[in-house]
Formats: sequence, structure tokens, C-alpha cells
Amino acid sequence: MKKNAMAKVIALGLSTAMLMTMLTGCRFGFASNPDDPNEVEETEPIDTSVDTFEYDSSLEGTSITLLNSKAEIQTALQQMGDEFEKKSGVHVEVMPVTDGDSPYTKVVSLYNSGNPPTLAILDTTDVIALAEEKAADLSDEAWTAEAEGYLTEVNGKVYSFPLCIEGRGIIYNKTVIEEALGETFDPNSLQTLDDFVALLDRLVAAGIEKPVSLAKEDWSLGAHHLQYIYELYDGTSDGAAQVIDEIKSGELDLNTYDRMSEFLDMFDVLKKYNVANGDPLGADYDEMAIDLVDGKTAFWFNGNWAWPNMEEADAEKDDEYGFLPYFVNNDPDDFANSMIQASPSKQVMLDRIYATEEESAAAKEFLNWIVYSEIGQQMLVKTSNIIPPFQNNPYEPADPLSRDIYNRVHEGTAFNASAIVPNDHWAVLGAAMQKYLADRSDREELIASIEEYWAEQK
Repeated sequence: MKKNAMAKVIALGLSTAMLMTMLTGCRFGFASNPDDPNEVEETEPIDTSVDTFEYDSSLEGTSITLLNSKAEIQTALQQMGDEFEKKSGVHVEVMPVTDGDSPYTKVVSLYNSGNPPTLAILDTTDVIALAEEKAADLSDEAWTAEAEGYLTEVNGKVYSFPLCIEGRGIIYNKTVIEEALGETFDPNSLQTLDDFVALLDRLVAAGIEKPVSLAKEDWSLGAHHLQYIYELYDGTSDGAAQVIDEIKSGELDLNTYDRMSEFLDMFDVLKKYNVANGDPLGADYDEMAIDLVDGKTAFWFNGNWAWPNMEEADAEKDDEYGFLPYFVNNDPDDFANSMIQASPSKQVMLDRIYATEEESAAAKEFLNWIVYSEIGQQMLVKTSNIIPPFQNNPYEPADPLSRDIYNRVHEGTAFNASAIVPNDHWAVLGAAMQKYLADRSDREELIASIEEYWAEQK
């Protein structure tokens, strides 16, 4: 275990290059978050008076398609496409992945029908699975220099455009905590699991009977929670791949793997203080956002993608929300207790098989426009509410969750690790986690389910 290694690493310097030995014979995916693609969100005004981007006039009249698996930015992407068309003459049709569909399954079905999108926003794991067979090599694109540390390489080549950085952890409502305790709350004062439990007990004593919201969804339990056992190995994607390989081969016994027991120690704490403790599988996701905003709870394990839900519950952008780490033990020097996971969760893949030369050029211009044009830079952050992975983008996200992740990335208090797992991981092991959440299984049974799952992977 390399628990102290991350203290010396800055998040922007981490590589997301993956160990490709894991890809043989596997289909990969990661659960998209079930946000409403039709939700109307307020956006900040965009200054279009300055635009120094050089457009290729020969591409006027070209049409490209963009498959979108990040539902909450569907409207924003359409607005970006419209603005790009005004400037370039290139039409961008944004195609949503319908609710309940797997992005990987959707794009594969489109390839099978001979009508794939020019560009596809996919989870990193999906891109890795498809890259060498379907994707155009983008290694020589200029924007790769602006995304250093957030590029995903497959056998030394870049096949995807990192669209956004997303992070997850324990969301806290600072105002609720301070009003309950009658004192200032400093999130940095919590350095261990015991520190977190002590705060929870104080909140219970102060009248917040169950201070934690814990989602029951299999994508949350099987991906956002459980993948910590891989990503916290040493805080790198390579380390996550190594531990998965060792689980698959049987070399690593999860019953004696410290990150497994530490993860469950933290999960047990969240279970104990869960506001839905009496019926954890009956918890309502949207109600959790309301509970956190209204002060019925003080914490909600989630990611910065939860902001639209919280805003719908009347949270304001100047409210004080942020993230605590996923505390796993009582070692204040363990990076897991001080850093937040943040990685390029969504990637844009350019089709190499069906796209014409003109469509390919138009798609590349659109990606460059996002990175280099004054308008594209603004719209990526202000309109789409995205944390940009590009160093040259001067804009900061407005909502407090994304702003906290943004600051952590730039301060070096985020670790960049992505576990590459089969696309049924969240569903199969999410179901096993649901049983554990509902006390219908114990640790031994859960661990057996995880080991059995990996033993079946080829």
C-alpha cells in the first residue's frame, strides 16, 4: 500500500494512461447520472463581442452529429452548437442518449446500423474499449498541450477529447452545520474517520437526528462508492488497474486488503447516520437534495453533477457547500483522508470509420473552438457549467460544488484516478451493495460477491 505517495503529487501532473491488458474481451461502461435533459437552467450571459478564432470557410454548410451522454447539458450543448454554427456555418446536431440507455450500448448500436455520430460524448471506459477500432487518432491536435494530465492514452495515442472534470465525495452544507453547532465550521479540521464520526455525533446531539443522505441507486453504490477500493490503492489510474488485475487473478484476497475493510468502515458510518436508515432502499434521490438544502441533513455523498438537483431544491450559487473526503481510516497522513477524487469523466470520441473528410475537419474545428475561442471557453464553463480540463481556459465554474472541485484541482488537493471496469460492474455489484446497505448481507457475503464477479471476467 502506498498511502503516503499522493502527498507528493499534484493533481494536474497525474496521468490517466490506462493499463491496456485489462481491455481484452471486455466491454466497459460507467453509469451516467439520471438528470433531466429537458430541465431549464439559468445560464450566465456570454460575451460574443470578442472572437479571434480563425474559422475555415471551406467547411461552411457541413453538418456533424454529436451524441450526448451527459443529459444535464443537453440544452447547453445545443446552444453551443447554435453559436458555433453562427460563426462557422457548420451545423451541429446534438443527439441525446435516452434515459435508461447505456452510452456504450447506444453508440455500438449506431455503428451496427451504419449510422454512428461524428462525435460521441462517452465515459472514459467506453472510449478505451472502442478507441483503436472506431476512433480517430487525435494525438497531434494542438489542444492536447492544454489538457496535460487529463489525457487518456491507449497504447501511446490520444483518441479522445477530455470534455470535463468531475469529482465526488461527501457534500456538506456549511450553514446547516454552523447553525446547529453555534460555531464556525472548518472542513479542513476533519482529517480522519474518527473526526468525521465525532462531528456526526455532535450534530445528532444538536438535533439533526440523522445527518447523512445516502443514495440507494445501483450506479451510486456500485460505481461512485465501491470504486474507491480500486482508486484509493495509490490514487492513480495505473494503481486502480493493478489492484483490479490482482483481484481478477486471485492474487489479492479482498478479505485481507486494507482498502476493502477501510471502505466498508466508512460506508458503515454513512449507513448508521443515514436519514433513510429505516428503509434505505426506499430513499428518494430528489428528496435527498431537498433534505440537504433545507437542513434536515448536513451531508450527502455525491458529485458535483448533483448541483442541478440542489438548485432545483432552492440552493443558491453563493451558498456554502463543498466536499469532504471519503474518510477511510485514522491516519491523517493518508491521502485518502485529505484529497477528493476528480478525473476527466466524459470524453469526446471522433469517428474514424464513417465520417467524411469534411465532417472530420468540421468536428475537429468544433473541438478546437471549445478550447481556443473566447466564446467556446465561456460557454463550456458558464453555459454548460463544466469544470474545464484545459489550462488555457480562464473561466471558473459558478456553482459551489464545481467551484470546490475546481479549486482542489488547482491547489493539488484532488487525486486523478479512474478505475476501468466492465460496463455491468455498477449494476451487478451495485445490487450486491444494495443488499449490504439494507443489512441483507454481511461483509463476507459482499466480498464474496465482488470476488466472484471479477473471477468471471475474461
